[in-house]
Amino acid sequence: MTHSLVCAETVSRVSSVLNRNTRQFGKKHLFDQNEETCWNSDQGPSQWVTLEFPQLVRVSQLQIQFQGGFSSHRGCLEGSQGSQALHKIVDFFPEDNNSLQTFPIPVAEVDRLKLTFEDATDFFGRVVIYHLRVLGKKGTNRDPYGGQHYRAKLGGRRPHPRNYLP
Repeated sequence: MTHSLVCAETVSRVSSVLNRNTRQFGKKHLFDQNEETCWNSDQGPSQWVTLEFPQLVRVSQLQIQFQGGFSSHRGCLEGSQGSQALHKIVDFFPEDNNSLQTFPIPVAEVDRLKLTFEDATDFFGRVVIYHLRVLGKKGTNRDPYGGQHYRAKLGGRRPHPRNYLP
């Protein structure tokens, strides 16, 4: 059974926010399940969203709900594990409408994803997303540090180096 892989420890970043108004149009609205809120990018040739998960995940589906007129003709999903470089997983081709669209993903076990939205339907290159869901299963945890380095990166208390020994 698949479920949402985005959790409180998932770190997200976006290419831009309309007028830098993160309160009204920020990245947090991608995952809040509220029909009234959205992430609204600023203008540009392509827009992107990155996600860093606290452990390896097996991605099987993407679900995206755009605002019609502010979607993308082509998207690219890239992923990686640890400090490896991102590699292309799949291209996907959204429709320019308001419906929740589902894109199957070939089995990919990653801890970092990047969704790039190219060829926007808006003349200025803006993208508006009401819902973004990454579905799948938690992967095997090959992290010998038990996720400690992720918590430190997120501002949590850094463990003592001797705790890093396998």
